[in-house]
Amino acid sequence: MSSHSSAVVRAANLGKTVLGPEGELRILDGLELDILPGEAVSIRGASGSGKSTLLGLLAGLDEASEGEVFLLGEALSRLDEDGRAALRAGRVGFVFQSFQLITGMTAQENVMLPLELGGIDDAADRAALLLDRVGLVSRRSHYPAQLSGGEQQRVAIARAFAVGPRILFADEPTGNLDTDTGRRIADVLLGLRAETGTALVLVTHDQPLAERCERRYRLVAGRLEAA
Repeated sequence: MSSHSSAVVRAANLGKTVLGPEGELRILDGLELDILPGEAVSIRGASGSGKSTLLGLLAGLDEASEGEVFLLGEALSRLDEDGRAALRAGRVGFVFQSFQLITGMTAQENVMLPLELGGIDDAADRAALLLDRVGLVSRRSHYPAQLSGGEQQRVAIARAFAVGPRILFADEPTGNLDTDTGRRIADVLLGLRAETGTALVLVTHDQPLAERCERRYRLVAGRLEAA
């Protein structure tokens, strides 16, 4: 592993236990991970292995049972929910399997939203440029319901990169898409990541997509193994 101090995300002895029907269930156990600036890291694993749980912990969307996550140098256990949200603002992007676009907003308005929340003046121009980069500038006035799944995910990717994040968390970004569309989405996501130098943490069941990342892991019995 590389030096801890430069990592954009670091998990140290990370553990997560939840209560299930049979009692306590240990999902993550003593997990260690460093992700450096600009690195693309993929995490695969069987359904229910805890991939999305791990992503939520690394991004500060969920709290660990043991150990610590350092996000952009900050120990997440020392921050409350508002503090974690403030840390992520303008520095962390997300892409989800379910797109999570706002249905009452056009494609351009969806991409503009994080820019406007960040007080960026030329939000409309920036959003249009990003939509052009993902091949959707001609669809910028369309609402999510008027777009295909692949188009919605491209809007979501443009929105995730809008604020120039230092790190992007992607949870099954091709999970709801057919193989060809998923491959095109992967091209867009990895292309933008390469252009911007944003670190990428990618949870996926898609082996060809995972193999396009520089470092690859499998989540097995609560720990990461090199894949």
